[in-house]
Amino acid sequence: MTEQKFKSLKEFYPFYLSEHRNLTSRILHFIGTGLVILLFITAMLFHNFQFLIAIPFVGYGFAWVGHYFFERNKPATFKYPLFSLASDFILFWDLLSGKQAFNLNEKD
Repeated sequence: MTEQKFKSLKEFYPFYLSEHRNLTSRILHFIGTGLVILLFITAMLFHNFQFLIAIPFVGYGFAWVGHYFFERNKPATFKYPLFSLASDFILFWDLLSGKQAFNLNEKD
C-alpha cells in the first residue's frame, strides 16, 4: 500500500479530519488548542515568556492522549508537522463556529 503524499493544506485537511473522528479526541484537541492560545496570549500580555515553554507540552499532550487512547492512530504531526499544526487551529475554529460537530455520530 502506497502512502499518500500531501502537497497543500487544502489536500491535507480532509485526511486530518478523518484522523479526528472520535468525540473525546476532538474535545481533547479543542481543549489543548484553546489552552495553547491562552498560554500565548498570557505570555504576550504579561511579558512572561516562560508560558511559551508550556505550549508544546499542553498542545501535544492533549492531542496525543486523544490519538493514543481514543483514535488509536498515529498523529500526523510526525510526517506533516506544519500542516498538522495549521489543521489543529482550523479544526479549533471550525468546532467553535459550528462548522464541524464535536460528535460526528449526532443526527442533525
